[in-house]
Amino acid sequence: MDELSAEHAEQGGPAPITDDAPKPDAVRHFFRNKAPKKIRQAIEAAGKKDILSPSYPYSRRISKKEYARQMAPLQIELVRMHDWVRRSGARVVVLFEGRDAAGKGGTIKRFTENLNPRTARVVALSTPSDVEAGQWYFQRYIRHLPSAGEIAFFDRSWYNRAVVEPVFGFCTPKQRADFFAQAPQFESMLVEDGIHLIKIWLTVSRAEQLNRFLAREEDPLKHWKLSPIDVQGLSRWDAYSEAIREMFEASHNPVIPWTVVRTDDKKRARLAAIRHVLNTLPYAGKDFAAIGKTDTALCGGPEIMPDENV
Repeated sequence: MDELSAEHAEQGGPAPITDDAPKPDAVRHFFRNKAPKKIRQAIEAAGKKDILSPSYPYSRRISKKEYARQMAPLQIELVRMHDWVRRSGARVVVLFEGRDAAGKGGTIKRFTENLNPRTARVVALSTPSDVEAGQWYFQRYIRHLPSAGEIAFFDRSWYNRAVVEPVFGFCTPKQRADFFAQAPQFESMLVEDGIHLIKIWLTVSRAEQLNRFLAREEDPLKHWKLSPIDVQGLSRWDAYSEAIREMFEASHNPVIPWTVVRTDDKKRARLAAIRHVLNTLPYAGKDFAAIGKTDTALCGGPEIMPDENV
Protein backbone atom coordinates (compact mmCIF):
# COMPACT_ATOMS: atom_id res chain seq x y z
CA MET A 1 0.00 0.00 0.00
CA ASP A 2 3.01 2.33 -0.03
CA GLU A 3 1.84 3.83 -3.34
CA LEU A 4 -0.77 5.71 -1.35
CA SER A 5 1.43 7.78 0.91
CA ALA A 6 2.57 10.73 -1.22
CA GLU A 7 -0.56 10.90 -3.31
CA HIS A 8 -2.85 11.61 -0.41
CA ALA A 9 -0.79 14.11 1.54
CA GLU A 10 -2.03 16.74 -0.91
CA GLN A 11 -5.64 15.65 -0.59
CA GLY A 12 -6.27 17.00 2.87
CA GLY A 13 -6.49 13.65 4.65
CA PRO A 14 -4.44 12.60 7.68
CA ALA A 15 -0.76 12.08 7.02
CA PRO A 16 -0.20 8.39 6.28
CA ILE A 17 2.43 6.32 8.04
CA THR A 18 5.62 6.19 6.00
CA ASP A 19 7.86 3.87 8.07
CA ASP A 20 9.09 0.90 6.07
CA ALA A 21 8.15 -1.69 8.70
CA PRO A 22 5.73 -1.97 11.60
CA LYS A 23 6.93 -2.28 15.18
CA PRO A 24 8.28 -5.72 16.09
CA ASP A 25 5.52 -8.12 17.18
CA ALA A 26 2.81 -5.62 16.20
CA VAL A 27 0.71 -8.36 14.62
CA ARG A 28 1.25 -10.68 17.58
CA HIS A 29 0.19 -7.87 19.89
CA PHE A 30 -3.02 -7.37 17.92
CA PHE A 31 -3.67 -11.11 17.97
CA ARG A 32 -3.27 -11.34 21.74
CA ASN A 33 -4.97 -8.14 22.81
CA LYS A 34 -7.34 -6.86 20.12
CA ALA A 35 -8.45 -9.68 17.84
CA PRO A 36 -12.01 -10.96 18.40
CA LYS A 37 -12.08 -14.01 20.62
CA LYS A 38 -13.55 -16.30 17.98
CA ILE A 39 -10.75 -15.33 15.58
CA ARG A 40 -8.06 -16.17 18.13
CA GLN A 41 -9.75 -19.46 18.94
CA ALA A 42 -10.02 -20.44 15.29
CA ILE A 43 -6.31 -19.83 14.75
CA GLU A 44 -5.21 -21.54 17.95
CA ALA A 45 -7.35 -24.63 17.34
CA ALA A 46 -6.42 -25.17 13.70
CA GLY A 47 -3.97 -27.69 12.35
CA LYS A 48 -1.49 -26.81 9.62
CA LYS A 49 -3.78 -27.87 6.76
CA ASP A 50 -7.10 -26.87 8.30
CA ILE A 51 -9.31 -24.20 6.77
CA LEU A 52 -10.14 -21.54 9.36
CA SER A 53 -13.41 -20.25 7.92
CA PRO A 54 -16.46 -22.45 8.68
CA SER A 55 -18.19 -21.15 5.52
CA TYR A 56 -15.40 -22.25 3.18
CA PRO A 57 -16.62 -25.17 1.01
CA TYR A 58 -13.60 -27.37 1.81
CA SER A 59 -12.39 -28.35 5.27
CA ARG A 60 -8.81 -29.19 4.21
CA ARG A 61 -6.33 -27.59 1.86
CA ILE A 62 -5.63 -29.23 -1.48
CA SER A 63 -2.58 -31.52 -1.44
CA LYS A 64 0.61 -30.46 -3.19
CA LYS A 65 0.40 -33.49 -5.45
CA GLU A 66 -3.16 -32.77 -6.58
CA TYR A 67 -2.38 -29.09 -6.99
CA ALA A 68 0.59 -29.89 -9.23
CA ARG A 69 -1.51 -32.34 -11.26
CA GLN A 70 -4.16 -29.70 -11.95
CA MET A 71 -1.73 -26.82 -12.47
CA ALA A 72 0.43 -28.49 -15.15
CA PRO A 73 -2.16 -28.41 -17.99
CA LEU A 74 -3.24 -24.91 -16.98
CA GLN A 75 0.32 -23.64 -17.44
CA ILE A 76 0.35 -25.09 -20.95
CA GLU A 77 -2.95 -23.35 -21.68
CA LEU A 78 -1.59 -20.05 -20.36
CA VAL A 79 1.32 -20.31 -22.82
CA ARG A 80 -1.16 -21.12 -25.60
CA MET A 81 -3.30 -18.14 -24.62
CA HIS A 82 -0.25 -15.87 -24.50
CA ASP A 83 0.79 -17.02 -27.97
CA TRP A 84 -2.68 -16.05 -29.24
CA VAL A 85 -2.33 -12.61 -27.64
CA ARG A 86 1.02 -12.02 -29.34
CA ARG A 87 -0.03 -13.35 -32.74
CA SER A 88 -3.46 -11.73 -32.88
CA GLY A 89 -2.46 -8.37 -31.43
CA ALA A 90 -5.00 -8.71 -28.63
CA ARG A 91 -4.74 -6.49 -25.57
CA VAL A 92 -5.53 -8.02 -22.18
CA VAL A 93 -5.79 -6.39 -18.75
CA VAL A 94 -6.32 -8.48 -15.63
CA LEU A 95 -6.87 -6.58 -12.38
CA PHE A 96 -6.17 -8.29 -9.07
CA GLU A 97 -7.68 -6.64 -6.03
CA GLY A 98 -8.44 -7.81 -2.50
CA ARG A 99 -7.62 -7.31 1.13
CA ASP A 100 -4.01 -7.51 2.24
CA ALA A 101 -2.73 -11.10 2.36
CA ALA A 102 -5.53 -12.32 0.09
CA GLY A 103 -2.93 -13.81 -2.27
CA LYS A 104 -2.64 -11.29 -5.11
CA GLY A 105 1.11 -11.55 -5.62
CA GLY A 106 1.23 -15.33 -5.40
CA THR A 107 -1.63 -15.73 -7.85
CA ILE A 108 -0.06 -13.34 -10.37
CA LYS A 109 3.23 -15.22 -10.08
CA ARG A 110 1.49 -18.45 -11.15
CA PHE A 111 -0.01 -16.66 -14.13
CA THR A 112 3.29 -15.25 -15.36
CA GLU A 113 5.97 -17.79 -14.43
CA ASN A 114 6.04 -19.39 -17.91
CA LEU A 115 5.12 -16.33 -19.97
CA ASN A 116 7.47 -13.98 -21.82
CA PRO A 117 7.94 -10.96 -19.52
CA ARG A 118 8.42 -8.69 -22.53
CA THR A 119 4.75 -9.04 -23.46
CA ALA A 120 3.21 -10.23 -20.19
CA ARG A 121 3.90 -7.44 -17.71
CA VAL A 122 3.11 -7.08 -14.02
CA VAL A 123 2.06 -3.57 -13.01
CA ALA A 124 2.60 -2.85 -9.31
CA LEU A 125 2.83 0.91 -8.92
CA SER A 126 4.86 2.58 -6.21
CA THR A 127 4.30 5.94 -4.56
CA PRO A 128 3.20 8.52 -7.16
CA SER A 129 5.53 11.36 -7.96
CA ASP A 130 4.55 14.97 -7.29
CA VAL A 131 3.64 15.30 -10.97
CA GLU A 132 1.46 12.16 -10.88
CA ALA A 133 -0.25 13.31 -7.69
CA GLY A 134 -1.44 16.41 -9.53
CA GLN A 135 -2.85 14.54 -12.51
CA TRP A 136 -6.28 13.11 -13.28
CA TYR A 137 -6.63 10.10 -11.01
CA PHE A 138 -6.67 7.50 -13.83
CA GLN A 139 -3.80 9.07 -15.74
CA ARG A 140 -0.92 7.21 -14.09
CA TYR A 141 -2.61 3.90 -14.83
CA ILE A 142 -3.26 4.65 -18.50
CA ARG A 143 0.42 4.65 -19.39
CA HIS A 144 0.66 1.03 -18.19
CA LEU A 145 -2.17 -0.29 -20.37
CA PRO A 146 -1.07 -2.93 -22.90
CA SER A 147 -0.22 -2.32 -26.52
CA ALA A 148 -1.17 -4.80 -29.23
CA GLY A 149 0.05 -8.30 -28.36
CA GLU A 150 0.50 -7.61 -24.63
CA ILE A 151 -1.02 -8.65 -21.32
CA ALA A 152 -0.89 -6.40 -18.25
CA PHE A 153 -1.48 -7.93 -14.82
CA PHE A 154 -2.28 -5.20 -12.29
CA ASP A 155 -1.26 -6.00 -8.71
CA ARG A 156 -3.73 -3.48 -7.29
CA SER A 157 -5.19 -0.87 -9.58
CA TRP A 158 -7.30 2.27 -9.75
CA TYR A 159 -9.63 0.60 -7.24
CA ASN A 160 -7.39 1.79 -4.42
CA ARG A 161 -9.69 4.79 -4.40
CA ALA A 162 -12.74 2.57 -3.86
CA VAL A 163 -11.57 0.70 -0.77
CA VAL A 164 -8.18 1.46 0.80
CA GLU A 165 -8.25 5.24 0.48
CA PRO A 166 -11.62 5.88 2.15
CA VAL A 167 -10.87 3.40 4.94
CA PHE A 168 -7.78 5.41 5.90
CA GLY A 169 -9.13 8.86 5.09
CA PHE A 170 -6.75 9.32 2.16
CA CYS A 171 -9.46 10.72 -0.13
CA THR A 172 -12.47 12.93 0.35
CA PRO A 173 -16.05 11.69 -0.08
CA LYS A 174 -16.31 13.80 -3.24
CA GLN A 175 -13.16 12.30 -4.73
CA ARG A 176 -14.53 8.83 -4.12
CA ALA A 177 -17.93 9.77 -5.55
CA ASP A 178 -16.20 11.16 -8.63
CA PHE A 179 -14.26 7.91 -8.95
CA PHE A 180 -17.43 5.81 -8.83
CA ALA A 181 -18.99 8.04 -11.49
CA GLN A 182 -15.96 7.86 -13.76
CA ALA A 183 -14.70 4.28 -13.32
CA PRO A 184 -17.50 2.56 -15.28
CA GLN A 185 -17.11 5.08 -18.11
CA PHE A 186 -13.33 4.69 -18.11
CA GLU A 187 -13.59 0.89 -18.20
CA SER A 188 -16.28 1.00 -20.89
CA MET A 189 -13.95 3.05 -23.09
CA LEU A 190 -11.22 0.44 -22.65
CA VAL A 191 -13.56 -2.40 -23.60
CA GLU A 192 -15.09 -0.50 -26.50
CA ASP A 193 -11.59 0.08 -27.84
CA GLY A 194 -11.02 -3.69 -27.87
CA ILE A 195 -9.21 -4.32 -24.59
CA HIS A 196 -10.14 -7.54 -22.80
CA LEU A 197 -10.64 -6.34 -19.19
CA ILE A 198 -10.98 -8.91 -16.39
CA LYS A 199 -11.49 -7.77 -12.78
CA ILE A 200 -10.74 -10.28 -10.01
CA TRP A 201 -11.42 -9.72 -6.33
CA LEU A 202 -9.59 -12.15 -4.05
CA THR A 203 -11.45 -12.53 -0.77
CA VAL A 204 -9.97 -13.99 2.41
CA SER A 205 -11.57 -14.68 5.78
CA ARG A 206 -10.61 -12.62 8.80
CA ALA A 207 -8.97 -15.50 10.67
CA GLU A 208 -6.97 -16.58 7.63
CA GLN A 209 -5.76 -13.04 6.95
CA LEU A 210 -4.55 -12.62 10.52
CA ASN A 211 -2.90 -16.04 10.44
CA ARG A 212 -1.00 -15.07 7.30
CA PHE A 213 0.11 -11.81 8.88
CA LEU A 214 1.39 -13.73 11.90
CA ALA A 215 3.39 -15.99 9.59
CA ARG A 216 4.84 -12.98 7.77
CA GLU A 217 5.90 -11.39 11.03
CA GLU A 218 7.68 -14.56 12.11
CA ASP A 219 9.52 -15.06 8.80
CA PRO A 220 12.46 -12.66 8.21
CA LEU A 221 12.17 -13.29 4.47
CA LYS A 222 8.60 -11.96 4.45
CA HIS A 223 8.99 -8.86 6.63
CA TRP A 224 8.94 -6.72 3.49
CA LYS A 225 5.33 -7.78 2.97
CA LEU A 226 4.25 -6.03 6.17
CA SER A 227 3.82 -2.29 6.63
CA PRO A 228 2.46 -0.21 9.51
CA ILE A 229 -0.66 0.48 7.50
CA ASP A 230 -1.25 -3.27 7.14
CA VAL A 231 -1.27 -3.59 10.91
CA GLN A 232 -3.60 -0.62 11.26
CA GLY A 233 -5.92 -2.26 8.79
CA LEU A 234 -6.42 -5.26 11.07
CA SER A 235 -8.60 -3.17 13.37
CA ARG A 236 -10.54 -1.64 10.47
CA TRP A 237 -12.05 -4.87 9.18
CA ASP A 238 -15.65 -3.64 9.28
CA ALA A 239 -14.78 -0.41 7.48
CA TYR A 240 -13.09 -2.45 4.75
CA SER A 241 -16.16 -4.69 4.47
CA GLU A 242 -18.48 -1.72 4.00
CA ALA A 243 -16.14 -0.13 1.43
CA ILE A 244 -15.97 -3.41 -0.50
CA ARG A 245 -19.75 -3.70 -0.53
CA GLU A 246 -20.07 -0.15 -1.87
CA MET A 247 -17.43 -0.84 -4.51
CA PHE A 248 -19.34 -3.82 -5.88
CA GLU A 249 -22.58 -1.86 -5.93
CA ALA A 250 -20.96 0.93 -7.93
CA SER A 251 -18.72 -1.00 -10.33
CA HIS A 252 -20.10 -4.50 -10.91
CA ASN A 253 -22.21 -4.83 -14.04
CA PRO A 254 -22.98 -7.49 -16.67
CA VAL A 255 -20.66 -5.95 -19.26
CA ILE A 256 -17.60 -5.50 -17.01
CA PRO A 257 -18.28 -7.68 -13.97
CA TRP A 258 -16.24 -8.44 -10.90
CA THR A 259 -15.22 -12.06 -10.39
CA VAL A 260 -14.78 -13.06 -6.75
CA VAL A 261 -12.34 -15.85 -5.84
CA ARG A 262 -12.27 -17.23 -2.30
CA THR A 263 -8.65 -17.62 -1.23
CA ASP A 264 -8.53 -19.28 2.18
CA ASP A 265 -6.81 -22.12 0.33
CA LYS A 266 -4.27 -20.26 -1.80
CA LYS A 267 -3.59 -23.17 -4.13
CA ARG A 268 -7.26 -23.74 -4.92
CA ALA A 269 -7.65 -20.00 -5.48
CA ARG A 270 -4.79 -19.91 -7.99
CA LEU A 271 -6.32 -22.77 -9.95
CA ALA A 272 -9.73 -21.09 -9.92
CA ALA A 273 -8.38 -17.70 -11.04
CA ILE A 274 -6.37 -19.19 -13.92
CA ARG A 275 -9.34 -21.26 -15.07
CA HIS A 276 -11.55 -18.20 -15.03
CA VAL A 277 -9.19 -16.12 -17.18
CA LEU A 278 -8.62 -18.96 -19.64
CA ASN A 279 -12.34 -19.64 -19.94
CA THR A 280 -13.06 -15.93 -20.43
CA LEU A 281 -10.57 -15.10 -23.19
CA PRO A 282 -11.48 -16.18 -26.75
CA TYR A 283 -8.07 -17.54 -27.74
CA ALA A 284 -7.57 -19.97 -30.60
CA GLY A 285 -6.99 -23.66 -29.93
CA LYS A 286 -8.47 -23.63 -26.44
CA ASP A 287 -8.44 -27.05 -24.77
CA PHE A 288 -11.58 -27.02 -22.62
CA ALA A 289 -10.82 -30.45 -21.19
CA ALA A 290 -7.39 -29.31 -19.99
CA ILE A 291 -8.82 -26.16 -18.41
CA GLY A 292 -11.63 -27.91 -16.59
CA LYS A 293 -14.80 -26.50 -15.14
CA THR A 294 -14.98 -23.50 -12.85
CA ASP A 295 -15.48 -24.35 -9.20
CA THR A 296 -18.53 -22.16 -8.63
CA ALA A 297 -18.24 -22.53 -4.86
CA LEU A 298 -14.91 -20.69 -5.03
CA CYS A 299 -15.27 -18.50 -8.11
CA GLY A 300 -18.28 -16.39 -9.10
CA GLY A 301 -19.86 -12.98 -8.80
CA PRO A 302 -20.10 -10.81 -5.67
CA GLU A 303 -23.01 -12.96 -4.51
CA ILE A 304 -20.54 -15.64 -3.36
CA MET A 305 -18.84 -13.25 -0.95
CA PRO A 306 -18.85 -14.99 2.44
CA ASP A 307 -19.28 -13.60 5.92
CA GLU A 308 -15.63 -12.62 6.27
CA ASN A 309 -15.88 -11.84 9.95
CA VAL A 310 -14.89 -15.45 10.72
